[in-house]
This record gives sequence, C-alpha cells and structure tokens, in this order.
Amino acid sequence: MEKIKIITDSTADLPSDIIDKYDIDVLPLMVNISGKSYLDGIEINLKSLLDKMSHSEEFPTTSQVNPKKFLDSYQKYLDEGYKIISIHISSKMSGVYQSACIAKGMLETEDIHIIDSRNVTAGLGLLVLKAGMLRNEGKSAAEINEGVMKILPHVKSALVFDSLENLVLGGRLPKTVGKVGNMLGIKLIMEVGGGEIKLLDKVRGNKRAVKYVTKYLDKMGISSGEISVLLHVDSTETLPVLRGNLSEGNIDFFECEVGCVVGVHAGPGVCGVFFVENF
Repeated sequence: MEKIKIITDSTADLPSDIIDKYDIDVLPLMVNISGKSYLDGIEINLKSLLDKMSHSEEFPTTSQVNPKKFLDSYQKYLDEGYKIISIHISSKMSGVYQSACIAKGMLETEDIHIIDSRNVTAGLGLLVLKAGMLRNEGKSAAEINEGVMKILPHVKSALVFDSLENLVLGGRLPKTVGKVGNMLGIKLIMEVGGGEIKLLDKVRGNKRAVKYVTKYLDKMGISSGEISVLLHVDSTETLPVLRGNLSEGNIDFFECEVGCVVGVHAGPGVCGVFFVENF
C-alpha cells in the first residue's frame, strides 16, 4: 500500500478532530493587522481577530503560503517515502495554488498531485475530507486524485450574510453588490461558484433566508454518502434554526467555524451550508 500524505492550507477551516483523524498537514496563511502578522489558526484565532478588527481603523490583509514553505513540506514527505495529495484554496482567490505548483516544479517529481479546489473554507474542507476518507480506504494517490476531482465541480454552497462590508473592503465583491446588502432587513444569499464568491439571491428577513437555504438544499439534493458542513461566523440568529432544519432533514453534517483568513473577508454574522449535490 502507498504511503500518502494529504496537505492543505488553513483556509480549509477543518475542525481539529478531523485534521487529527485523517492526519492532514495544514499549512497556515498569514493574517496582517495593526502592523503585526499572525499564522492563521496558530498565533491567532477568530475571536481574537474579530476583536482586533473592531478596534482597528486598518482593514486586515492576508498573505499566501510561499513556495519555500511548500518546498520544505513536500521535500520532507517525499524523503519519508510518501506520495502527496495537496488541495488548496481557489486560484481565483489566492496565489497558494500557484505557490504549490512552483514548489512541485522545483522538485521535478510526479509523486505530488496538486488540486485547485475552486473553492474555499468548508468547500475546500469537504474535498480534503474526501481525500482523507479515500486514503483510509486504501486507495492509491492516483485514485484519490481521481475521486476528489470527480466531486469537485459538485461542491455547492448557500451562505447567509448579515453584511457584505468585509467582502467589499477585501476586494472580493464590487461595491455595487455590497450596497444591496446594506438595505434594511435584506439578507444576501451567497455561494462559491466557479472559484469565486457570487450572489445567489437576496431576501428580506432571517426566516426567509433560512427557508431559502433549506429549499436550495432540497432542490439540489445531497449526493448519497457524502457529508455536509454547517459553517458559521459569530451567528446567533441563523445558526440554531439552520442546525435544526438540517437535523430534522436527517442530513449527515458537522459544524465548523470560519478561520481567520476567511473570517477577514466574511466578517461576523455569516452562516450557511456546503454540500455535494446529487450528480
């Protein structure tokens, strides 16, 4: 059986128990705020970040994992006889994927499979989890790569945002879309599609927002045997209702909180579901 190492970056936002269970190596991005830099999930957590953001006039920035970090990580595992599955944040959102490809090119090996998830946070996390499950089933590196690529285009999401201010400030959305989110009582339903954050719909009020997400799940369907993720950032209104709806629908899911890098752009009051659609 092949020795296989799964590597991702900190934007996968996977809970520590899953990271430990599947022995996943997580390379952290950097969060920069008030003149200081922090390793995502290691030197700063979401609660601390949100507190710093509330007391800072400067909007935080984030920095990708550089090629040297990938080179060191890849070389370590190759020297130990591993083949590598490396899955990362959408190349349209960050240069992490390009850094990984540069490192692989320097090593001139075919024992590294690098995957552009075309997703972020729990969408990326679902693909990493799939890789871990396939590895534990005894699949080869080539089979794991094929299995991840098979479900990759079918990872869907529906996320309720209280505000789009951070997405606009961080350059993830145009100001014209952000203005809609500032209208009184309007909830924006967003998705990750084609590797980018996109607007699904807009509704008035939290009840309609939760109803929209629930109906969206019913419409798309969830692929048999696949796990879903209930993702949230400091959500007190949407989270408990959506959690109840998923439980009542007998949907197999786990919860996770957005990490710091994604949290910079999401801001507080976000909640939604990532899942693999029927295909």
